[in-house]
Amino acid sequence: MAYRIGIIGLGIMGQRMLGNMGAHPDFVVAAAWDANPAALDRLRREHAGIDVAASPEALAARPDLDGIYIASPPVSHPAYVELAWDHGKAAYCEKPLAVSIAASQALVDRARRERRIAAVNFPFAASPAVKAMTDALSSGALGTTRRIDIEVAFATWPRDWQQAGRWLSERAEGGFTREVVSHFMFLTERLAGPVSIRSARATYPDDGVAAETSLEAELAAGTVPVTLRGAVGTTDVSDHNSLTVTGTTGAARLHGWANLARKTATGDWQEVDFGPGPPMRQRSYMATLDALAAMLAGRPHPLATLAEGLAVQICIEALLRGR
Repeated sequence: MAYRIGIIGLGIMGQRMLGNMGAHPDFVVAAAWDANPAALDRLRREHAGIDVAASPEALAARPDLDGIYIASPPVSHPAYVELAWDHGKAAYCEKPLAVSIAASQALVDRARRERRIAAVNFPFAASPAVKAMTDALSSGALGTTRRIDIEVAFATWPRDWQQAGRWLSERAEGGFTREVVSHFMFLTERLAGPVSIRSARATYPDDGVAAETSLEAELAAGTVPVTLRGAVGTTDVSDHNSLTVTGTTGAARLHGWANLARKTATGDWQEVDFGPGPPMRQRSYMATLDALAAMLAGRPHPLATLAEGLAVQICIEALLRGR
């Protein structure tokens, strides 16, 4: 039987999750809500079988839902996670858990105290390309890890396809470090251990409002050196990103969110062939939903815990402060 899900927030991420759940046999999106009436009008036009909830409270109170996916702006996340729990629902929340670290800590504490079911949406947690990279590391195929290098670059910020409101371009809640680098910090901790910051420098516009335009940092994951470089306006590509793990006997590079390349003996990079099937981004989405179904069934799963989400948030906020 498919799990019935309610969605709070129908922006880019909410729409993406709605479509992917519609393509997965274990899920049915039963109801949704958004603060923007235009988003609800679109839902009525394009998805007549999905109920439009009158409010987040009405959605959470529905007895037919197994879980709630939260894709609203970050400042609203804690209230909606708590709302899901108050009505006995599992919560699957976009990152960050909250704008303030104290609010995120409160969610971690309640989840632990009351044994609540919840996870944070870091898709690298279930990505087939990441699993292949992890397998290469654990098997010793890359040797001992020497370094990790992360690069992100954007033609503009927000990216040309993003329509999430002003908050995404403002330093209070948005910026590419929170939105993109956070995924790579999560992955780095999964690959090599807790991250500590050796040095960091974020550059901001002079208006006091707009988000960062560049970030450079030297970090360590456990004992592994990590470099991070990010910038806006340094490429014509909407979204360039990569994480490269270099070991004593080989190297692997995750790029384009879902693709993996391995360095050959001649020093060239060769794409890893995952065989016939859908594009790697789609495989990653489906793998994430496989993991979500496992969580709802009470089975082991790789999704990010709230504690992992909090650890990433602490690291990201420190990077933005330059420490």
